[in-house]
Amino acid sequence: MDTRSKILTLREAAALPGTILIVTGSFDILRTGHVRDLSAVRLHTPDAKLLAVVLPSPRAPLDQRARAEMVAALRMVDYVMAADHDDVESLIRLLKPAEVVRLEAAHARLAAQLIEHVHRRQNR
Repeated sequence: MDTRSKILTLREAAALPGTILIVTGSFDILRTGHVRDLSAVRLHTPDAKLLAVVLPSPRAPLDQRARAEMVAALRMVDYVMAADHDDVESLIRLLKPAEVVRLEAAHARLAAQLIEHVHRRQNR
């Protein structure tokens, strides 16, 4: 299966049937913390469809589309969208999800921890 087919446009997302969960984040370097967060959301409401919204990140080594493709490859994610920070609120109003989980702060912490770890290893 080509997991890129899980990446939706706004129009396609608006037509999704059933209960939707939205998870927002930058997913700048996909790490186990991302997978754990997404798995926890999935377990919380297993009958809903999980829509991951990939946001822009100025420090990300990959562009937004590439990060969306990586997130789409995860089994627990049903659908993926790339969106700007300003578009998230209107997306929430449009889709009326059962739950919204914002992971931007957690992703920023994970990125900072990774950078700190790399710096420590280089200074040994």
